[in-house]
Amino acid sequence: MAFDLNMIRAYYDRLPAAVAAARKLVNRPMTLTEKILYTHLADDLPGAPFERGKSYVEFRPDRVAMQDATAQMALLQFMQAGRTRVAVPSTVHCDHLIQAKDGAAKDLTSALDKNSEVFEFLASVSNKYGIGFWKPGAGIIHQVILENYAFPGGMMIGTDSHTVNAGGLGMVAIGVGGADACDVMAGLPWELKMPRVIGVHLTGKLSGWTASKDVILKVAGILTVKGGTDAIVEYFGPGADSLSCTGKGTICNMGAEIGATTSVFGYDKKMAEYLRGTGREDIARLADGVAEHLVGDSEVYKNPEKYFDQVIEINLSELEPHINGPFSPDLAWPLSDFARAVKENGWPEKLEVGLIGSCTNSSYEDITRAASIASQAVDQGLEAKSEYTITPGSEQVRYTVERDGYLDIFEKMGGVVLANACGPCIGQWARHTDDPDRKNSIITSFNRNFAKRNDGNPNTHAFVASPEIVTALALAGNLTFNPVTDSLTNKSGDQVKLTEPQGIEMPARGFEVKDAGFQEPAADGSGVRVKVDEKSERLQLLTPFAAWEGTDLEGLRLLIKARGKCTTDHISMAGPWLKFRGHLDNISDNMLIGAVNFFNDKTNHVRNHLSGEYGEVPAVQRAYRAKHIGTLVVGDENYGEGSSREHAAMEPRHLGVRAILVKSFARIHETNLKKQGMLALTFADKADYDKVLEDDTIDIRGLTSFAPGKPLEVVLHHADGSSDTIVANHSYNENQIEWFRAGGALNIIRREFA
Repeated sequence: MAFDLNMIRAYYDRLPAAVAAARKLVNRPMTLTEKILYTHLADDLPGAPFERGKSYVEFRPDRVAMQDATAQMALLQFMQAGRTRVAVPSTVHCDHLIQAKDGAAKDLTSALDKNSEVFEFLASVSNKYGIGFWKPGAGIIHQVILENYAFPGGMMIGTDSHTVNAGGLGMVAIGVGGADACDVMAGLPWELKMPRVIGVHLTGKLSGWTASKDVILKVAGILTVKGGTDAIVEYFGPGADSLSCTGKGTICNMGAEIGATTSVFGYDKKMAEYLRGTGREDIARLADGVAEHLVGDSEVYKNPEKYFDQVIEINLSELEPHINGPFSPDLAWPLSDFARAVKENGWPEKLEVGLIGSCTNSSYEDITRAASIASQAVDQGLEAKSEYTITPGSEQVRYTVERDGYLDIFEKMGGVVLANACGPCIGQWARHTDDPDRKNSIITSFNRNFAKRNDGNPNTHAFVASPEIVTALALAGNLTFNPVTDSLTNKSGDQVKLTEPQGIEMPARGFEVKDAGFQEPAADGSGVRVKVDEKSERLQLLTPFAAWEGTDLEGLRLLIKARGKCTTDHISMAGPWLKFRGHLDNISDNMLIGAVNFFNDKTNHVRNHLSGEYGEVPAVQRAYRAKHIGTLVVGDENYGEGSSREHAAMEPRHLGVRAILVKSFARIHETNLKKQGMLALTFADKADYDKVLEDDTIDIRGLTSFAPGKPLEVVLHHADGSSDTIVANHSYNENQIEWFRAGGALNIIRREFA
């Protein structure tokens, strides 16, 4: 069915005139990215075009999406905003709290039992405030959004970094923290720095073992995990038109791994086919009527260097399958070179587990391509040498592929079908292992592969590839196997050469599902009661953060100086900690426990300057808070990359950290810190990172005249009596400075709706 059809129709009705007005303002041809952004402005067009990478702009997104782990904090904040109903269409999707262990049926039953309190809270708060609720087992948020809500030319924010998946259906969809979602649901505009635009020109056509996944694996290798920061990646060209809609979604999904604000494809026949195939003929018909406005102008694509800030050229006909990793999603290896890399780097060659599915690769096409490899194995007497799991993206996909016989093929090969949920991709995996610390290798079709991400083991070498490559390597049980050139030995001792995968974009008999898992909210939620038990260990009503005291910050102590990669997984781990996502105080016991201490190369082991002893990071910080001593966290490059989880910003705020000073930030995390009233600062001279010593006492000066573009001073008082004064930059605008002064953006919202 088509949700929000009237809203979409109204947008398409005004789109031609809105694009024409925006084009007149910028006085040149427009990219698709610019068309969508300029037609979603919160206010009238400005007097002059916005400056990419510099101008802060307020937008009116069409909708908000939340997954169950982040929705808890987002909705706890929304409950304080004073609204009786959300101002824009919004949904909650229960996909994060289902642990993969014994298979779909048992795992879902277990999750319903263990998380009943949280699921009941989310269902009731959704019912009260007019939010669509997708039950546990309905599917992973991003696949469900693609199937039901995404539409060409639309704009959406979501409390998950992989919200960007909807770019596969022509939408500017951006991952945010819960505070941003709260703003939009409360009817306030949403602020974003006008992004740069990176163009990726795709020519040729995929063939053989190469899949859509290989496009983004290649791009990640080119741009690295921070190359897309503050930019939207726009794909175009004949190669783009040849990709399936869900293949486009895969590419956009993993665009989060290059730090991009989002990624987007222009409207084409493949998108129209997907809309019709998922029961949204009305939207396809409306989009066809304004199709010229749902792509970039032809002049842009003819001369991309004139209109994009950067242009990348990829010929799909020449693109080779890739495998990325370990430990970072941008470490890209062409398949033909991967075996050499494995041997030269001493990575474990034995492959213990192959996992396909997740929000990145769980479409009908993905499943059928992988199943075509599994079918060959079954027919030719091959058995999987590695453990092998399959995670469908939605109940609609699962039901349809089961109806069409594909799940049976996987089970005959030795695979285990997991619940329609995130599972191992986010660390919700009770892995079957006899040694949780063993050095080992796994390969997935997921999007992230940071250390400890999947199973909590820092020695697990996780690699990322397409579902068909994962399936082939699981059959071999060895990372050095190349299915393009190598053969496998079957049970009879015969050599078997796998033929290239064959996939089906859309099911011939159409999609089918008995119960999609959707709960429509009450038309009037005034009588619905949302109950949070004061004694609950899972849920906790929020107490507003204190406003800034009006002075410079003096006498801060260094909590930790983090070395190297420090993602939101390091700052606020997922896995078993997901159960506390609705209880700020309890989940704060995981704050920064994964960060590596510069001074001893250990995790969760920092000096307590009150006692002189070393202890766990959260415990040391709680000791400082008890004595009313503020602290500073120092970090390296791209601090806070990865997930959108705002807990990584709320936990330090809750425990009394006053500022984060780093070489550079990932976009979402920097915004989350600002929203919670924290100081997010960067070294003006990155070499000053080395001046910060373990025993420093620290002052931050200039806050009484805090202003956009005006740096602050950080004074490092060293234990030997000497000191260093360094310059700290920031990117705060006037509104964000008010968030800081008020103690957080929510305090301002609360005042406005009081």
